[in-house]
Amino acid sequence: MKVVIVGGGLVGLGAAYALQARAPHAEIVLCDKERDVGTHQSTHNSGVMHCGLYYTPGSWKAKFAVRGIRRMKAFAAEHAIASDNCGKLVVATTAAEVERLRGLYARGQANGLSGLQWMSGAEAREREPAVRAAAAVLVPEEGIIDYGGVVAVLKRLLEQSGVTVKTSAQLLRARRTAGKWRLAFSSHDEEADAVICCAGLQADRVARAFGHEPGVQIVPFRGEYFLLRRPELVRHLIYPVPNPRFPFLGVHFTRLARGGVECGPNAILALDREGYRRGAFRVADAAETFASPAIWRFVWRNFKTTVHEIRRSHSKAVFLESLRTLVPELQASDLADGPVGVRAQAMRADGSLVEDFSFVEETGVLHVINAPSPAATASLAIGEHIAAKADALFGISGRGVLTGDAA
Repeated sequence: MKVVIVGGGLVGLGAAYALQARAPHAEIVLCDKERDVGTHQSTHNSGVMHCGLYYTPGSWKAKFAVRGIRRMKAFAAEHAIASDNCGKLVVATTAAEVERLRGLYARGQANGLSGLQWMSGAEAREREPAVRAAAAVLVPEEGIIDYGGVVAVLKRLLEQSGVTVKTSAQLLRARRTAGKWRLAFSSHDEEADAVICCAGLQADRVARAFGHEPGVQIVPFRGEYFLLRRPELVRHLIYPVPNPRFPFLGVHFTRLARGGVECGPNAILALDREGYRRGAFRVADAAETFASPAIWRFVWRNFKTTVHEIRRSHSKAVFLESLRTLVPELQASDLADGPVGVRAQAMRADGSLVEDFSFVEETGVLHVINAPSPAATASLAIGEHIAAKADALFGISGRGVLTGDAA
């Protein structure tokens, strides 16, 4: 049996890695439109390994994060990938945030996190002297990793195991005839018995190429960072208590696996799905954004936060003000321009966000429509789930319907 995987980010690579182990006699071809694999969300992120503090118990996010961080740490150790189990402090600065932090602490316990510790403000400052805190939660399982290193190792292992990796191969058309999928790529054609689509920022467009209307639009949010010129100020990952009215974690301080500290990101609607610079603009992407009623509904529902994010994107002073909520002694001179990332978020027609992972199956195809954070952390665990699900649907291994994880 021949399986084609469309998309070579961490999720696609993880799926190929797990599927090859599960079905070693299958012919597996992984195709990515860029000149190399893992060039978008997989390597344009903060490098954090998330362990499941924030996620609703029982959700895919919670299951994947708890299982995934342990798989990722073991993988990093086995293959000498740069990583550091530095731990994270989630810091409350007001009485209202302290109450929300108690909810996060309980959620982390329900998700099975190990070693969670509630801290008073004084205890938090013993660990992070520069931090202002009314209370904090220490999350010792969280850490940082070089996801670029993970991508490179996965690609090498796949090729060594017989998986074909083809780059500069953008999917143009998909047609089903005589029980197979005929796929036209920009570089070549493929014929497949089964297809797995892990297209990230292009997931909705790839689904439509197969004639499937996903019912959501992938909305890109740009995240902008500064680099901290005084990295000695930060010993752990330092996060605020998230704003419950906005679906992102807020600006934070992130140690980097290869040295240094990032500050950010903000979350601003991007006008280029793959634009990794401030102010990036692509006509087709911008036109799609402005023409979308869903996005306007989202903006109206989150108007004040949207305005604040725009101001923070255009003003270093406003960005600094947010960071000083956690580390008051920061000055503008402490911040140097840093990298930019773009994250894919599935949005429904009513402007609400799809909060969890979303998998859609059709004849001979499994689509990963929404793969939000912690997708990088959990990519190996997600890959195992995708491989099990695809095997159950399409009989790739020849062993029949398998475990309940494929449900």
